[in-house]
Parts: sequence; C-alpha cells; structure tokens
Amino acid sequence: QVQLVESGGGLVQPGGSLRLSCAASGSLFSTYIIGWYRQAPGKQRELVADITRDGGPKYSDSVKGRFSISRDNTKNTVYLQMNSLKSEDTAVYYCIAGRPPTSWGQGTQVTVSS
Repeated sequence: QVQLVESGGGLVQPGGSLRLSCAASGSLFSTYIIGWYRQAPGKQRELVADITRDGGPKYSDSVKGRFSISRDNTKNTVYLQMNSLKSEDTAVYYCIAGRPPTSWGQGTQVTVSS
C-alpha cells in the first residue's frame, strides 16, 4: 500500500483554476494507477480522473477538457490541474491508488463559489 497526502484545495470563483497535489510514500509508487475521486454533499463518491504508471490518463465526462492529470514518478507526486471550475465541482477531493482504489488520502475541500 501507499500513503497519500493531498494539498492545494481551497475557495475559488467560478471560471477560476486550482491545482491539487498528491504526495505518496512508498517505493512502489511508480507501479500504481493514481487518481482522484470526489464527493459532493449528499452524493456518492465518483471518479474524477486517474493516470497509469506510463502516463495514460482517464477522465470522467464531467471534467473532460477542463481538468488535466499528470504525475512525476521521480517526486512520487500526482497533480490535478482544474480549469474553468464550476459550482458543481464543489466537493471533497480524494487522492487514490489502484483501480479500483485500494488506498485513499484524507481529502481536500474544493469550493467553487462567488
């Protein structure tokens, strides 16, 4: 297993941008699919995006074209660049490892509001 710590959440206006980071511990980081889930109030957790060890990304339809996931295996870090944010992107964002996920971070709040 890997341990995951998210950072970069916060409050942003609609149309703005944020970048989330996920730092992982463990020498096997580069072998894992790493990604992001989110959970909005009253809704189930949903996949936002994940990325294979070779850098192949997968996105949910709701964020395709607006969000970009990347990873730096030398730094054991995954990034989620979020652009053109909408109020419906408001949620707690969780970093995950595995498909399906076997490890979860503690979550970071993203609030999109004017």
